[in-house]
Amino acid sequence: MIAIDGDRLLADLDALARFGACETGVDRVAFSAADVAARRWLAERIREAGLDATIDRVGNVIGRDPTARHAVLLGSHTDTVPRGGRLDGALGVICAIEIARSLRAADAAGGAIGVDVVSFQDEEGTYLPFLGSRAFCGTLDPAEIAAARAEDGTALADVMAAFADGPEPQRLDPTRHLAYLEAHIEQGPRLEAAGRRIGVVTGITGIRRFRVVATGTANHGGTTPMALRRDAGAALVRLAGWVHDRFPALGGPETVWTIGAMAFRPGAANVVPGEAEMSVEMRDLDVAVLDRMEAALAAEVAAAGRGGVAVSIERTTVVTPTAMAGDVVAVLTEAAAAHGETPVRLPSGAGHDAMVLGRIVPAGMLFVPSIGGISHNVAENTASADIVLGCAVLAEAVARLCQRLAVASR
Repeated sequence: MIAIDGDRLLADLDALARFGACETGVDRVAFSAADVAARRWLAERIREAGLDATIDRVGNVIGRDPTARHAVLLGSHTDTVPRGGRLDGALGVICAIEIARSLRAADAAGGAIGVDVVSFQDEEGTYLPFLGSRAFCGTLDPAEIAAARAEDGTALADVMAAFADGPEPQRLDPTRHLAYLEAHIEQGPRLEAAGRRIGVVTGITGIRRFRVVATGTANHGGTTPMALRRDAGAALVRLAGWVHDRFPALGGPETVWTIGAMAFRPGAANVVPGEAEMSVEMRDLDVAVLDRMEAALAAEVAAAGRGGVAVSIERTTVVTPTAMAGDVVAVLTEAAAAHGETPVRLPSGAGHDAMVLGRIVPAGMLFVPSIGGISHNVAENTASADIVLGCAVLAEAVARLCQRLAVASR
């Protein structure tokens, strides 16, 4: 058992939230002054916990247990979206530091399996989504760094100068890092709605995102008869209605889909749209479900070109689902039960660094409730008691996992 200090955990979360404080939330986008200062502060906290701390050239903050040959890696990210919340990502990093610190304070260090800590850079994608975890896992092409820019045009290569004195990007070592665990706020309403305090993630959903474009002829909205129009907007509205009507039968119980953007051009009230564009996104853990929905959407797009309107579809984003390791899911479930909680098992519809690491080492995630299901917002919050419980459950899972891994490694 690893006994955490709940008051110290909450105090560290409050201290981290001062970097980039914005109303009740945080504005600490990757490589901002607030982000750089927060990472240097994190490195000091990690050293105080008894770990060797480094900040590498992409900005990852990594703490290694100097007494252990093998370790369970704990962490998340500390960058935020603009005007974001104080817990998204930060919760997992501060829980990781608290567990590592508590382990060493209890003189439990020096065991066969230690605890390493990480705060990954730019999970939110200000410059390049999952920059830190992809660099850590060796799946990032240097050409992507050279090409990456923020929305304002700032080059990633330029802002990385803040950490130019650091070592080359640290790499995941599967011979050392036997598993990765990440605590996180749910960022959704399901735990709160169910009256549960702990969620155990079964997997991180795959994503398919599409750009659908209809091309007709712009014309006068008052003088062009309805039967003679080549109305691109009407074609996409019909297609959006089809998505709403047909996707429920094509998807599974956990499938979600979104038409998140739609635009008509030229976009005047008295002009028949000559071009229209919309985005369609679908998410699920099951590749077969995603394949089925994509095929049906493509077939409907092919059939939608009528009345002088051409409709095309382009797949713009593909993210493969990542299942969490079954044995890690089981350990997290047992740890919750040890604290009197029956966790909700659920997929994560949002992407996380665990998605990147889970393709290489066994990974697992624990959720705590988000009040009102709100995240990516300055109003994001979780009850303090739920934060402390979540960290205690994670610590229990780490203790159990370390014990089992130690036996397996003999």
